[in-house]
Amino acid sequence: MAKKRFVLSGYFGFRNFGDEAILSVLVKKLKEYGHKVTVLSSDPAYTKSKFKYIRSVNMFKLSDVLWNISKTDFVISGGGSLLQDVTSLKSLLYYLFIIFSGLVLGKKVIIFAQGIGPINTSIGRFLTSILLKRCVYVSVRDIKSFELLKSWGINAELLCDPIFSTKVPEVEKQNKIAVQLRDCKNMNEDFIDRLALAVTNKFSDKMIEIYSFQDSIDLEVCKKFEKAVKLLNSDVKTKIYTGLTDEETISNLATSEYIIAMRFHALIVGLISEVRVLGINYDIKVEKLSNEFGFPLIQLNKRFGNEFELLEDQDLDVIKAKLMLKDFNWDSFLKIINQG
Repeated sequence: MAKKRFVLSGYFGFRNFGDEAILSVLVKKLKEYGHKVTVLSSDPAYTKSKFKYIRSVNMFKLSDVLWNISKTDFVISGGGSLLQDVTSLKSLLYYLFIIFSGLVLGKKVIIFAQGIGPINTSIGRFLTSILLKRCVYVSVRDIKSFELLKSWGINAELLCDPIFSTKVPEVEKQNKIAVQLRDCKNMNEDFIDRLALAVTNKFSDKMIEIYSFQDSIDLEVCKKFEKAVKLLNSDVKTKIYTGLTDEETISNLATSEYIIAMRFHALIVGLISEVRVLGINYDIKVEKLSNEFGFPLIQLNKRFGNEFELLEDQDLDVIKAKLMLKDFNWDSFLKIINQG
């Protein structure tokens, strides 16, 4: 395969575990073939420190962004949930601008393993549809995204999230439960107190490990949860984890007996690590994952039912059988690159 140049666009540099893990998978695959990689990042120094032999430029310095796109062969947008306007229309327009710039400058643009939507604005849907029709290859990570693009007349390949193919070390489960939280629209003191009460009642005999995946969004909520647990039972052992590497996060979570998590990739790590998981439904992607794998889901604005009983009773063999169908397929991606 001839050596190519790539510009990668995504939610990179924000120290969010899931997006950084996807970037690691993608960079590793491209460097495996000796390609040259430039990452658009909110923190280029941080991104360069994670990888050998890549370049990184500030994603918000548009002159540098456009110069690098002009010199590349491919622009890759993804993975994750970039093309949605629930976070903000501004965010959607930024990622569409990168795609547009690649197309206008005559580059081959790839949409990589994304979850598309929700896109609630008509201008957002129109621009996304127009631009994605002009990309050389589009892949999505869930059936709803696939069906949405199909309804727009866009031929996409349905793949799993790349993190499903992460190799998890074989580790012994320890007497602990992992709780991963983040701030969001419906996160409030009432929910934190209810969750702390439920966790303390069920798992007071276990170490409670609390994970901040992105400190700017997660850490304050994690601290409030730990405080709520301690107020209920000062004898319960707790620890907040922050600033872990991708590898440390995965290996730590894999040793848990149970994982209660909000973030999509925390739940995926639990599934592939054969840990019983309970999701907290803050986003449609979490609900989709729950529907696919059958793990219980609690709502932020509703009283708990029997979700914690379902957590303990989960059949890991059923989940393991579903995971057998989740090996990430690079064939079409590599074929497009080779042709280019």
